[in-house]
Amino acid sequence: MPFVTVDNTRFFYRMEGSDRRPVLVLSHSLGCDHSMWDAQVADLLPHFRILRYDTRGHGASDVPPGDYSIERLARDVVGIADALHVHRFAFCGLSLGGMIGQWLAANIGDRLTQVVLANTSARIDREGMETRRQAVLSGGIASVVDAVMQRFFSAATLASENPRAATARRTILGTDPIGYAGCCAAIRDMDQVELLHKIRVPTLIISSKDDLSTPWEGHGDVLAREIQGTRVVLLPTAHLSNIERPRSFTTAVLDFLLRHEIPDPLEAGYEVRRDALGDAYVDAAIARATEFTREFQELITRYAWGQVWARPGLDRRTRRLLALSMMVPLGRWEEFRMHVRAGLARELEACDLKEMLLQVAAYAGVPAANTAFQIAAEEVGKD
Repeated sequence: MPFVTVDNTRFFYRMEGSDRRPVLVLSHSLGCDHSMWDAQVADLLPHFRILRYDTRGHGASDVPPGDYSIERLARDVVGIADALHVHRFAFCGLSLGGMIGQWLAANIGDRLTQVVLANTSARIDREGMETRRQAVLSGGIASVVDAVMQRFFSAATLASENPRAATARRTILGTDPIGYAGCCAAIRDMDQVELLHKIRVPTLIISSKDDLSTPWEGHGDVLAREIQGTRVVLLPTAHLSNIERPRSFTTAVLDFLLRHEIPDPLEAGYEVRRDALGDAYVDAAIARATEFTREFQELITRYAWGQVWARPGLDRRTRRLLALSMMVPLGRWEEFRMHVRAGLARELEACDLKEMLLQVAAYAGVPAANTAFQIAAEEVGKD
């Protein structure tokens, strides 16, 4: 298992993705662990090398006794990054992770490219956090788990038996009371309001009006007011917005982190088109272009590939299946065959085509799906 040691404390971490990508550090909430971000990882990996870790006192990381501080938790992040030879990184933290992010952005802003502060605050009710700390120390995690779950998730999510909510409950119950209490003390003693004006790192604030722990009013709005030039996204969730609205959360993060890196649509279009269809196909299309058709080729490359397919909101597999499903009722068989062939060489499997075409048969007609199945079967047979 991957561990690093920082100031005599051992931390569990996971580093995923291509070494050629910029690093994004994900920092979890009190009572959670690095798995809190599972719903985000698949969509983030095409764009970032992702570093997740278990906060001091949580998960597989060590549990030193005593009270912790936000500064101590933030310096842990710096130590982990240093140990892994990561100098510059973007940072996304939720709740406790967002408190850590504030300290990092204010104190080592030169090492951060961007920061996302989700469902968090610069100052929390001291009495309430101390009450929780004492309850955990005297009665164990089980004494607070129901109350915590009612803050983490909306009543609708809990009633639906959401599997990620069930996983979060097990993670809370598996958290060491000493570590949980140590982080409660860090939150209890935190007052970072005066630090906020020092933050010059591009900042996204994700907040929720229905978040009982750190609602927009009095928490998120303070961050937005005190940090210069912030971007704000409000989601209709309880505290763990990344679990209750995973797609909306990830889309907001990607839109923010990638907005400064949008290349020329034509250049981006050629890159995406080559990745989706292969160099041979694109080179042939370029070679066939004439003075009469060249502008059209550039139009579809810039618009379809550079401005639609290049958007991070849907993964390549989903976009491919959507395109294929629309080609069938339109009878665009040459394009259909080409995308089936290219998809099978990349992100699609035969089972994906089967499920998509069954759906098409139900909603666009059996005759069209029959032709599509024949073409797809021919291409699958070549694989």
